[in-house]
Amino acid sequence: MRTRSLILSLATALLLVACGSAPPGRAPSVSVLTSGQSSDIAIHAMGLVGTPYRWGGNTPDSGFDCSGLIGYVYRHRAGVTPPRTVAQLAGFGEPVDAGELRTGDLVIFGDDPAWHAGIYVGEGRFVHAPSTGGTVRLDRLDNRYWARQPVRYRRL
Repeated sequence: MRTRSLILSLATALLLVACGSAPPGRAPSVSVLTSGQSSDIAIHAMGLVGTPYRWGGNTPDSGFDCSGLIGYVYRHRAGVTPPRTVAQLAGFGEPVDAGELRTGDLVIFGDDPAWHAGIYVGEGRFVHAPSTGGTVRLDRLDNRYWARQPVRYRRL
């Protein structure tokens, strides 16, 4: 009887642990990135400034679009594969208030649908791949153009 009770208790504990984990493909409710990984993400993104823009691009050799840049940096610096489209990135991770931004957070522009994204690198700046014919660049959130756009922030 004692063995049966022990097995039942163990099975219950395992079930509770399984129910407490995040479903596959969904970010947990707390940040999974260390502050070191967040810094690495920002530094790596800044190192890609000047890489040509290419719609659908997701490597330094082929060029980047905005979501391709984010995917490349997150995969290489944190081992995380974010969603491929900006619309999907808008729901990736957890929302962050502007006053709580840290390096490595995502900057998502547009209400619904979201239409552009970048990586926050600190001091009010973000790295992004803005448009055809351009290159990956560093911009300020308080820049005249970007400050007028609806923006939200996400953290993994």
